[in-house]
Amino acid sequence: MSALVQTAAKSSILPFAATLFLGIGIVTLAGHVQASALHDAAHDVRHATGFPCH
Repeated sequence: MSALVQTAAKSSILPFAATLFLGIGIVTLAGHVQASALHDAAHDVRHATGFPCH
């Protein structure tokens, strides 16, 4: 039974670690990019998905 508990604990760590890594990457990238570049990227995505922004 303890092997099952250990396996469950290990399998729950991986999604958490991946999410943490992705979140830190996004925050780091957004922190180093110029504001106009982020605005332009968001603006282009809104137009591409058909969401009005004006």
